[in-house]
Amino acid sequence: MKIAVIGATGFVGSAIVKEALDRGHEVTAIVRHPEKLQPHPKLHPQKGDVYNEDELARLVTGQEAVISAFNPGWGNPDIYHLQVKGAQAIIDGVKKAGIMRLLFVGGAGSLEVKPGVQALDLPGFPAEYKQGALATREALNLLRKESGLEWSFLSPSADLAPGQRTGKFRLGTDQMLKDAEGQSRISVEDYAAAMLDEVERPAHIRQRFTVGY
Repeated sequence: MKIAVIGATGFVGSAIVKEALDRGHEVTAIVRHPEKLQPHPKLHPQKGDVYNEDELARLVTGQEAVISAFNPGWGNPDIYHLQVKGAQAIIDGVKKAGIMRLLFVGGAGSLEVKPGVQALDLPGFPAEYKQGALATREALNLLRKESGLEWSFLSPSADLAPGQRTGKFRLGTDQMLKDAEGQSRISVEDYAAAMLDEVERPAHIRQRFTVGY
């Protein structure tokens, strides 16, 4: 398939690009710094401004699916505003390009830890991640208003870290998944595998879903 990945050099974005290339897809990587990408015959770097919907539309035209791994940076003091602004520009740019399939890298903060209670609303939720988690939840709200797009939003488990690609994981919907030890975790490699599974075999159209062990 022809897949565009926005934010292709980030922690999650780079794992998604690797998984897509390993599966033989053609990947257009839309990034601020194309020089950070390692050359690959099926990788096509494009420098782009995520906040410019017209530029984004031009860069993603002709793609079969667009994956957004955009994040302005967890250390950015204006992360909430920039993340929401970027999410809206990506949605608008993809629509302008006439592409139906849009997948978003989501966050774990908006997953329910008990009925009606999301992780980010708990008193102990880490303050340094609160604004980013709120922004990612708002991105999900923006997508839910888009009845014309075939969007999917994949939330990781609470602990998303480098690890192994096992290919063995569980999928859920709006509730946080936990393993036999009560831990909510997934490797970034298996997260990327779940994302590409959804690209290749859509099963969560206009839905948020989650992945964990």
